[in-house]
Amino acid sequence: MSETYVLCRVDDIPSRKARGFQLLRVDGDGTHRPWAIIVVRWGRQVVGYVNRCPHNGVHLDWERNQFLDPDGTRLMCGKHGALFDLGTGLCVDGPCQGAGLEPVMLSVEDGDICVTGVTLVEEAP
Repeated sequence: MSETYVLCRVDDIPSRKARGFQLLRVDGDGTHRPWAIIVVRWGRQVVGYVNRCPHNGVHLDWERNQFLDPDGTRLMCGKHGALFDLGTGLCVDGPCQGAGLEPVMLSVEDGDICVTGVTLVEEAP
């Protein structure tokens, strides 16, 4: 059964910026696996993607939380420069053109950015 998990406050990510999160996901068979995601905030909108390039499976950030191209208008793979539309995750330029990032279901609740639709390992209280 999936739940809703608070990642951070909306204001923790400046508008027109992206932030990475390293989470631990529980698969259907109960195994735990690392789950790296990207959250992009653009004004009041937030979108999320799995932090994995469809070209060769590497993380997009070349340095911690460095996900955007120099113009700050697209996600960019730090390994080979593929560019992804912020709103759709679709690769618009590069070796994986036409492929897309895997979306992550997010919601905003009481000013918190939350991930939904998955089961995560929670830290002990």
